[in-house]
Amino acid sequence: MLPESLRRQKILRLALPIIAGMLSQSLINLIDAALVGSLGQVPLAGIGIGGYAMFLITAVVFGLSSGVQAQTARRHGEEDWPNCAMPLNAGLVIAFAVALPIALLCLWQAPALLGLINQDPAVSAVAVEYFRWRVLSLIAVAMIFCFRGYWNGIQQTGIYLRIILFTHVINVAASLVLIFGYLGLPAMGPAGAGAGTTLSLFIGLAIWALVSVRHAGKRGFLVELPRRRTFTTTLRLALPHSFQQLWFAAGYAVLFWILGQIDSASVAVGHVLVNLSLLLILPGVGLGMAAMTLVGHSLGQQAHQEAHRWGWDVVRLAWLCLAALALPMALFPELVLGLFLHDPDLIELGRLPLQLTAAMIVLDAAALVLGQALLGAGANRTVMTTTLTLQWLVFLPLAWWVGVAMEQGLLGIWWVQLVYRCLNSAWFGLIWQRRHWQRLAV
Repeated sequence: MLPESLRRQKILRLALPIIAGMLSQSLINLIDAALVGSLGQVPLAGIGIGGYAMFLITAVVFGLSSGVQAQTARRHGEEDWPNCAMPLNAGLVIAFAVALPIALLCLWQAPALLGLINQDPAVSAVAVEYFRWRVLSLIAVAMIFCFRGYWNGIQQTGIYLRIILFTHVINVAASLVLIFGYLGLPAMGPAGAGAGTTLSLFIGLAIWALVSVRHAGKRGFLVELPRRRTFTTTLRLALPHSFQQLWFAAGYAVLFWILGQIDSASVAVGHVLVNLSLLLILPGVGLGMAAMTLVGHSLGQQAHQEAHRWGWDVVRLAWLCLAALALPMALFPELVLGLFLHDPDLIELGRLPLQLTAAMIVLDAAALVLGQALLGAGANRTVMTTTLTLQWLVFLPLAWWVGVAMEQGLLGIWWVQLVYRCLNSAWFGLIWQRRHWQRLAV
């Protein structure tokens, strides 16, 4: 068993590149918004709606990453080198088979799909054009999830960071050229942002493939078709996680609908609070993905006690990291909100909810990490059931009842959310301690 300091170093070596990659993605989203924002309010709203629709569609293939990563980490721990990349092969086949028809359907039905989210004709027109360009990349996105899962599974997370940073550079450059029509190309406007992103993703996919051909061939990459069992295991692991991601994202849409039943000020402040929390939990998610690999690897070595310990070791690091990030929100809420809101009434409305958000981020650490760790053990269905049960059967109904029916407003909803986050972490902690996940085959 590794000494405590070496364990922390190993966790951080795996997690930091993932965290950096995730944070860079958030930065790119802000850059895209800034570029399109210079074109006006309607284009900005359009890519916001189109981006949310793409987020929902992407959720359908999101589980491929954890499905491939869990199996790869297990094979890596077993030192089954010739079969390490077999889950990747299976994931790529599934990615193509699933993403292609979905992309074609979305291209065809884009106006109807976007019309469900927004009814403003001008905004919808922009959203449809942007979304059609973005959805062309669904195959690339699905396959990149598979490659990311493989390389994270063999503990080479630095590959992910290097490729995603290069992809982001291409994205910014291509979007800039296509939006404004530089280098003699026609100005595409908001659609150029979608086209630039899609172009960068396919270039990124090509890089992933080249790197994998060079370095993963001896581990079974593209050597032969996977066995039927590998396909079924990949689907068994991927489907619950994708389903969870889809409905988890839909839950936020319901939350904003609930806030809309209160007033527009609550929607505006809630939007800032949610986006801040989603940004600041990224280190927790990255640490959780490291836990997924470490747990899967240990289970492959039949080191069950070690796997259990990795979960709590990562949780402790996540608590420290998230507490440091949450501290400014707790101590200086007006200052933080002032970066996004300029109306004193809105800042006052969001002051205490932001402090509650700071507490939530820290309290959520166990759920963020142990949920990912359970995915590494193959307990995907358990994670899905726990997450969606608490979100849809506890939090959202109580949020409506307290916030709307009892007229407690935004603050009441955020108190409910604080309790929900506590329950979420406690439930995942209990599942982890019961150790039933140690008996799962992957």
